[in-house]
Amino acid sequence: MKALDYLLCAGFAVALPIGQLLFKWAALYQAQIEGPMPWKLLRNFPLMGAFGWYGLTALVWFYILTRTPLSTAYAFSILGSALVPVMAWVIFKEPASWKFAVGYGLMLAGFLVILQAKPS
Repeated sequence: MKALDYLLCAGFAVALPIGQLLFKWAALYQAQIEGPMPWKLLRNFPLMGAFGWYGLTALVWFYILTRTPLSTAYAFSILGSALVPVMAWVIFKEPASWKFAVGYGLMLAGFLVILQAKPS
């Protein structure tokens, strides 16, 4: 992989938890909207933003896959998944424990092992 490929994959790994944060924000916003469900969904602008964000990240993912093997690129989703609870803890003050830290530390260790593996 070239440096640009690593940069694209790392950017994608950060984009994933941002999308999750947008969906959480939309869920919290949903409770504040008055009216029946279809109307609430149409007025939930954070939800529209989350869908738009995922559309853009899907296009970036497609571009990444034109440049890198799926087995290598997908390892970066582990990195993105590990960022979700950290960002939820920081931004939404959601609870976290040492068990989360250990579990995600193992995920990150797996990411580093996969990154070092050379396809045969």
